[in-house]
Amino acid sequence: LYKIGYIKQDKLVEVSAKDLIADYVGQTAGKTYNVIKSALGGVLFIDEAYAISGGKNGEFGDDCIATLVKAMEDYRDNLIIIFAGYVEEMKNFVNANAGFTSRIGYKIEFEDYSNEELKEIFDDLLKQNNLKITNGASKKVEEVIRQSSKVKNFGNGRFINKLYQNIIIAHAKNTEQMPENDEKILIIDENDINIENLIDKGAKINRIGF
Repeated sequence: LYKIGYIKQDKLVEVSAKDLIADYVGQTAGKTYNVIKSALGGVLFIDEAYAISGGKNGEFGDDCIATLVKAMEDYRDNLIIIFAGYVEEMKNFVNANAGFTSRIGYKIEFEDYSNEELKEIFDDLLKQNNLKITNGASKKVEEVIRQSSKVKNFGNGRFINKLYQNIIIAHAKNTEQMPENDEKILIIDENDINIENLIDKGAKINRIGF
């Protein structure tokens, strides 16, 4: 956006609801405005934006939304705001606020990676770290992905990174007594992958009775 001249500065400010909403009455509007001001000339990226009006935020969330809507009008030539989050939650969030509906110019829905693509991402992480994996362990990873992808709001690419980290931790524990020159240290095997512990907890719940 900066390179094509759509924004004046090469600047991105990334925040979540907690960065916009204050703990006390009357402070949210000011806190939100200060964040907006810090992003002027660039892009303000609000992750999991639906949390602004959800749960404990209540009336404070309304103050935040009102401030954002006003900024979208006042600074429409000097600021881009991106609201990001899970599809259904974002639809409800936007549709519940008439001010957003008329001011959001583009809605972009990104498709999730397929299970095959997620496995490729996992394999790429192994390759980047000079690690190999046995066929049996690879099949277990595929099963973890298959079961976890069934859960609502599955983390997709983010889940794969977490899965990789958890497997590496298990592998480190399993090989801690091995000499440093043992080639098995660089090989992920079936003992490093406990399917029940690694699948998404929501996925475990969804498959009860099926």
